[in-house]
Parts: sequence; C-alpha cells; structure tokens
Amino acid sequence: MTTVQDITSPMSKPERRATVSLASIYALRMLGLFMIMPVLSLFSEQLTDSTPTLIGWAIGAYGLSQAIFQIPFGLISDRIGRKTIIVIGLLLFAAGSIIAAVSTSIYGVLLGRTIQGSGAIAGPIMALLADLTQEVHRTKAMALIGASIGMSFGIAVTAGPVLAGFIGVHGLFWLIAGFSLMAIAIILFIVPNPQQSKKHRDAELIPTQFSQVLKNTDLLRLDYGIFTLHLILSASFVIVPLLMRDSGLLPADHWKVYLPVFVVSMAAIIPFVILAEKKQKLKGVFIGAIVVLIAADIGLMLSHGTLPGIIAFLGVFFCSFNLLEATLPSLISKTAPADLRGTAMGIYSTAQFLGAGIGGALGGWCYGKFGAGAVFLLCATAALTWLFASFSMKPPRYWANLLISLGNLTDQAADDLAIEMLRIDGVEEVTLQMEEAVAYLKVDNKKLDRNQLQYLITQFSIPN
Repeated sequence: MTTVQDITSPMSKPERRATVSLASIYALRMLGLFMIMPVLSLFSEQLTDSTPTLIGWAIGAYGLSQAIFQIPFGLISDRIGRKTIIVIGLLLFAAGSIIAAVSTSIYGVLLGRTIQGSGAIAGPIMALLADLTQEVHRTKAMALIGASIGMSFGIAVTAGPVLAGFIGVHGLFWLIAGFSLMAIAIILFIVPNPQQSKKHRDAELIPTQFSQVLKNTDLLRLDYGIFTLHLILSASFVIVPLLMRDSGLLPADHWKVYLPVFVVSMAAIIPFVILAEKKQKLKGVFIGAIVVLIAADIGLMLSHGTLPGIIAFLGVFFCSFNLLEATLPSLISKTAPADLRGTAMGIYSTAQFLGAGIGGALGGWCYGKFGAGAVFLLCATAALTWLFASFSMKPPRYWANLLISLGNLTDQAADDLAIEMLRIDGVEEVTLQMEEAVAYLKVDNKKLDRNQLQYLITQFSIPN
C-alpha cells in the first residue's frame, strides 16, 4: 500500500544517518581547511624562498582551485557517481595535505594547498544528500550541513594554534590528511547508497540555468558580497597571526584570543539574527553588519601595533563576519526562485572560494609592498564597495522553500494540484518540474495552513 507523504513528519532513520554522516564529511574537510588559516603565515615565514606575496598565495591557493573545480566536480558527479567523485576529491585533499606536510619550500606548500582545493566536493555532497532525503525534508537536511560548517570554522580557528604548538604545522598537515581518510571511510561504509541518482534543481547547479541566475542582479549582488567577505577574511589571516606574535603573544597562545573572541561574537549576533529573521529587519541588519565590518578594519588599521587593539577590533570583526556569514545564505535562499536555488548556490560558492583565493594573494602582496596597515585599508575599501552595492538591495521576501513530490501524477493532475496549492493561505509560488516529479514551493511559514496543504496532498494521493 502506498504511503502518502506527510509534510509534518520527522526524518526517517536512514535520512538522519545520511544527513549526519554527510555533515561529518563536510565538517572534517572544513576543519582541515580552517585549522591551517591562523598558523600558515607564521609557519611559511620559516620556509625556503618565502616572501609575503607567496605566503598570501599559499593561504589563498586552495580557494582559487576550489573556484576552478567547484562546478566541474558537480557536473562530473552526475556521470560517474556521487560517492566516486567525493572519494576522488578527498584523495586529492589528502594528497595535497601530504605534499604540504613534507615540504620545506614555500613552493611545495603552495602546490599542496592548490591540490587540497582541487578536490571540490561541496556540490556532490549536496547532490548525494538530495538523493538520500525526501523532498519535504531536504531543506532541513541542508540547513544541518550548513550549521556544521559554522561549527567547524569556530573549532578550527581555535584548535589550529593549539595543535600546531604540540605537533607543529607539518604535523597539522599530516592530521588533516588523516581527516580526509576518515571522511573516505565514512562515505564508503556509513553513508547509505541512494536507490537512484537524478538531477535536483534545489541542490545542484544546472548548466542551462546559468544565464537566468547571472542575469539576476539581486543574486549577483549577494555573490559579490560573499566574494568580498572571504577576500577580507583571507587577507586578514595573512597578517593577524604575525601581528599578534609581534605584539608579544606566543603563537601557541593565540587560541586564548581566538576562542573568547569567537564565542563572544557568536553570542553577540543572536539578537541580530532574531531581529533579521523573526522581526523581518534583514536588510537593515545586513547593511549595519557591513558598516561594522568597515569600522573593524579601520580600527585594526589604526591600532594593529598593540595587542589590546588587535583583540578588541578582532572581536568586532568576528561579530560582523559571523552575522554576514549566517545571513548571506539565507538571502540567497529567499532571493533565488525555488527551482534555481541549486544553481544560485553553486555560483555563490564559486564566488566565495574565488574571494578567498584572491584575498590571500592580494593580502600577501599588499603586506609585502606597503605593510600591515595597508592590508586593513584594502579590506575596509573592499567592504565599502560592498556597502554601496547593498544600498540598492531589495528587502527580501520572507518566504521559505518547500518541496513536494509529485509521484506519478500526470501533467494535467500536477497542474490542477498547483492551482489548488496556490489557493492555500501561505503558499506564495508554485513551480512544477515534471522531469524531477517535484513541485517547488515558496511559502510564508507565518501564514501557511499546513493542515490544508496536507489534506490536498492526501486528496491527490501523492506518495512518499
């Protein structure tokens, strides 16, 4: 007997297993990338042929190769299989880590970081998650993976200096290679195998949709935002560890700054996240955060010679960074048409990694030519251009995404269902994709009559 899908049901046990295991793979990989950031510039100074410009390239190299391979890896996964491409990507990440671990030259570390980034598996992971979850649970599952990324960043930035103090940065690269092997074991032995793989417009980049997304100025504005934010982050981490050391704080003690700064900043942004989402003041909060980011960079430019000044303005920086990092994906999700979300997120991720790569390179070059103050001036200027671009941003529609399986409905029945769904309070948009047998909905959760929507699904006998 066919079970009718229930939009209020919890995830099944296999779905929870898939979500948690894929989130752990994502987290292990992000840990490996972020743990290096607060120690790489200190370590690279000791390498043969090291210069500030090459140190910046070493920090940003993974982002550039991620940006190059992000889209191709996603497209290839449709042909050779999600798990296969994820394993290949993790092997590349491990190989790059080992090359960096055994290198005594900055060029070896640069090569290793480039190979690390070439294993661009974010898209295939999301596509595999979509294969393994029901439509009605997919948005929730993606949100859990997104949360794992934020947690990984906080843990990595704090743990990196501590672990480097015990095992050295060479040892840290070996540890990161070990994380990759752990992730491979998870994908092979814990992540379930999907019954079938197919295109998912909410989770994957679709080449035929490129032009639609690239013509959307609202999405391009957000892409520029994440590009700028990660440019600033990478450029800052070229010099912040060096400045703290030069101010008298031993590298092994840098965690004593990063941990409280990160914890306090995460707590500080909670009221603003509530104001943005619950009180629907997202545009105001967003622009305010960019202003704070500019102020933090100007503060660091003026006081980077003293440890108290660095700590104070680094705290302000992370308050704005964490808030913007949390709100940008939400804005992409709200702004993109429901059936373009996967393509919009793919281009957004590419812009993010491109910003990280260019930020590292520019930060290193600027530091070598003009000093630390110039790097923070560069960051403040980049944030100022973002601020000007954001003034014309349209206030977002506070609509959530909801996916409904169409099962084996005929085209006519699906059209009838769409018409009836649009009559339900809170259903704002319905887009049918018959190739996937999915209806993409934009809904206002404050108004949505879920009981009526569930009744309608039951009337049309749409299966799980």
